[in-house]
Amino acid sequence: MPSDSGRLLRLSLALALGGFGIGSGEFVIMGLMQRVATDLQVPVPDVGYAISSYALGVVVGAPLISALAARVPRRGLLIALMLVFAVGNMASALATDFWTFVGLRFLAGLPHGAYFGVAALVAASAVPYHMRARAVARVMSGLTIAIVVGAPLATWAGNLFGWEVAFIGVGVIALCTALLIRLWVPTQAPDPNASPRRELSALVKQRVLFTLGVASIGFGGMFSVFSYVMPTLTEQAGMAESWGPMVLMIFGIGTIIGNFAGARAADGNLLRAIPRILVWCALIQAGFYFAADWPLPAILFVGLVGTSMALGPALQTRLMDVAEDAQTMAASMNHAAFNLANALGAWLAGVTIKMGAQWSATGLVGAALAIGGLLIFLAGRGLEKRHAETAGLAPLNNGTDSPR
Repeated sequence: MPSDSGRLLRLSLALALGGFGIGSGEFVIMGLMQRVATDLQVPVPDVGYAISSYALGVVVGAPLISALAARVPRRGLLIALMLVFAVGNMASALATDFWTFVGLRFLAGLPHGAYFGVAALVAASAVPYHMRARAVARVMSGLTIAIVVGAPLATWAGNLFGWEVAFIGVGVIALCTALLIRLWVPTQAPDPNASPRRELSALVKQRVLFTLGVASIGFGGMFSVFSYVMPTLTEQAGMAESWGPMVLMIFGIGTIIGNFAGARAADGNLLRAIPRILVWCALIQAGFYFAADWPLPAILFVGLVGTSMALGPALQTRLMDVAEDAQTMAASMNHAAFNLANALGAWLAGVTIKMGAQWSATGLVGAALAIGGLLIFLAGRGLEKRHAETAGLAPLNNGTDSPR
C-alpha cells in the first residue's frame, strides 16, 4: 500500500535524523580539539577526556535508562531522549570552563545507547519479520551519513564561527528529531508487565552476553584502524595532509555500504551472516597492514575497513532474537558495547604503536580483535546448541528456541 510505504518512510526518516544528530555530535569534537583546547585553556590531549566522558555516558546511560523507563511508551521515550541530547549539546556550547564541558559531554552521551536501541525496536516492529535488519540499518544510516556529511560540516562551521556553533547545531537537529518523532512515529502502548527487574534480566542471559561480547571485541578492529588512520597515511604511506577530508569521506562511504550490505545479509540468514562478516573484517583489516605503505591502496583499504559497519545491524537483530522479554535493555546495550569496542580498539592500537610497531600495525590489531569476536560467537553458538540438545529443543537456526 502506498500509504503504508509513506508512513514507513516518514518513520525511518525521523528515527534516522536522530542518529544523524547523535553521530554528528559524537564525531565533531575530533575535528575541533584545537579550538576547544584554546578557548578552554587546556592542552590539546586533555580534550580526549571530553571524548571519553561522552563514551562513559553512553555506557552508563544505556542500562540505566532502559531499566528506569521500562514502562514508558517508546515514542514518548524517544522524544525525551532527544530532548536530553539537545540540552546536553546546547549546554556544552555554553560551558565556561573545561571540566564543566567534560561533565556536559557525559550528559549528552547518556541518551545515545538507549535512543538507538529503542529506535531499532520501533523500526523493526513496523516491518515484516524478514526485513528487520534492513529496518535497523535505516535507523543506523543516520549515524553513517553523519560520518560523511554531518561531522565534516559541523567541523567546518565550528572552525569558521567557533566550536560552540557546532554543538548548538547538533542540539537543533535533536529538537527537530523530537518534533518529527511526535508527528511521524505512531504511539505504541507500553507493556503492562514491563519492569526494571525484567529489563535488567537481559544482563544475565547467556546469549545476550555472548552477543554483547562479540560487539565489544569484534567491532573494535574498525576503531583500532580508524583512530590512527591519519598518522598512518601521512607518516607511513606519505600521503599529503590535504587529502585528509577525502580519506574520512571514503571511510564514511564504506560505513554506509557496509551498513546496508550487512543488513541484507542478516535478513537472509542471520547466524551465517555474523561469522562471515567477522571473517571479512579480519581480512580487510589485515589487508590494511600490507597496503599502508602506498597512498592509493591504503586509501582504498580505509574504505574497505569502513564496511566493518556491516556488523552493526546484524548484532542488533541478533539481540532482538535472544533478549526474550528484555528487549529494550538488550537493544540499548548494543551501542554501549560499540563504545567499549571503540575504547578497546583505540587503546590496543595505541599500546602497539608505543611498543615500537609501525603505524599500519593497527590493522593487525583490528584483525586480531575480529578473530576474537568470531571465537566468542562460535563459543556462544556451541553452548547454545548443547543447551538445545539437552533440553530436547528443535535445532536453532535464527537464535530462537524454535525454527523460524
